[in-house]
Amino acid sequence: MIRDYLTTELESCFTDADLFDQVDALQGDVYRQVATRRTFKINLAGRHYFVKVHHGVGWTEIIKNLLQGRLPVLGARNEWIAIKRLTEHGVPTMTASLYCERGSNPAKQRSAIVTESLEPTISLEDYSTEDPLQKRRILSEVARVSREMHRAGVNHRDFYLCHFLMQESDLTEPHLYLIDLHRAQVRSSVPPRWQVKDLGGLLFSAFDKPLTRRDLLRFIRIYSDKPLREALADQALWKAVRTRAKKLYLQDHEAVPDHVGKLLSTTGDMN
Repeated sequence: MIRDYLTTELESCFTDADLFDQVDALQGDVYRQVATRRTFKINLAGRHYFVKVHHGVGWTEIIKNLLQGRLPVLGARNEWIAIKRLTEHGVPTMTASLYCERGSNPAKQRSAIVTESLEPTISLEDYSTEDPLQKRRILSEVARVSREMHRAGVNHRDFYLCHFLMQESDLTEPHLYLIDLHRAQVRSSVPPRWQVKDLGGLLFSAFDKPLTRRDLLRFIRIYSDKPLREALADQALWKAVRTRAKKLYLQDHEAVPDHVGKLLSTTGDMN
């Protein structure tokens, strides 16, 4: 596993001293900061970048995650590997310009990743349109990216509309980027339960959008990459996705709103 990676564009920004220590010392506009991770935006060599610095999570956090049946996120390696895999399979995502990792003890491992800032873009969570054609274009691209991500053996684990960024420069041909991959898992193929978790999370995050039965059928057809009748034959998958989405919503609400209930009921008998 590579320990230091640096593009030529950033070589002039760092010396021969330890790369991680230099990245850790950088200061910028902080977007998120917790005990073991800091995310901030910075200007380097005339361009904007996002920096994520991870410090050891400690054995308590590792054991807690394992007891809960979760794989602990130890550092930036997940994101680094996921970006490489997605890029190799043509899935639009971030561009990594720097990566470094220090330490073999998983509880004390330190790492950092620097990615190019995607600008100007808007999150799909914040974007809305009343143009039916534009909505179909975006939905089709979300379905295609979802399909190719899973075909590449990557499951996101935070698969929501807010982690799709869309270029604002040409909205007639939506170009999406998949971001925030620090919890992603990479395998030869995605296990069914993680496929359901990703798709259920995506559906849940779209509950506030004006989705229709036709929209859902279009997503299913494109994601499955099959004629619709064949895609709908996998009823177990889509039922599990609906159940997962509803469960996520009910974690913070007493009941699903009327429009969501109607949407879920229309997907209950899609044949």
